[in-house]
Amino acid sequence: MPDVDGFDEFYRGSRQRLLGFVYALTGDRGEAQDAVQEAYVRAWQRWSTVSAYDDPEAWVRVVASRIAVSRWRSLRSRARAYLRHGATETVPGPGPDTVAVVAALRRLPEEQRVAIALYYLMGMPVAEVARETAAPVGTVKARLSRGRTALAGLLAVSDLEEATDG
Repeated sequence: MPDVDGFDEFYRGSRQRLLGFVYALTGDRGEAQDAVQEAYVRAWQRWSTVSAYDDPEAWVRVVASRIAVSRWRSLRSRARAYLRHGATETVPGPGPDTVAVVAALRRLPEEQRVAIALYYLMGMPVAEVARETAAPVGTVKARLSRGRTALAGLLAVSDLEEATDG
């Protein structure tokens, strides 16, 4: 059983110093907070050992600085790879039709939404959709039929609303 009170006291007494130290290393408060948090998690996991050290704060400081440096190296390596190979092209956002379909799908009951997504988006045959959802084939067919009808109505209402707003 870890010494919860001892760890809490250690944490409260050292967190600001360690955060200041790692912030000075990274120049980024968010990165410093992440590295220090991860170091404290590791200290907590090994608290029975770390608490017996002459200077547990030194252990956490070394771990936090190594985490910060490791992240920095990873980012630097990624930047070099982008320079060498070019950054990946950005993926365009969804178009208005996709947004409308997703909004309409959200309004369907979950069973219909799942059946439609598996059948139309994943390209699964009805029998496979039935296996995946643990429903009889006839039930899947009914969900698909009802879902298509509901979607048609929802999308027609959406199109009508757009036409009257414009």
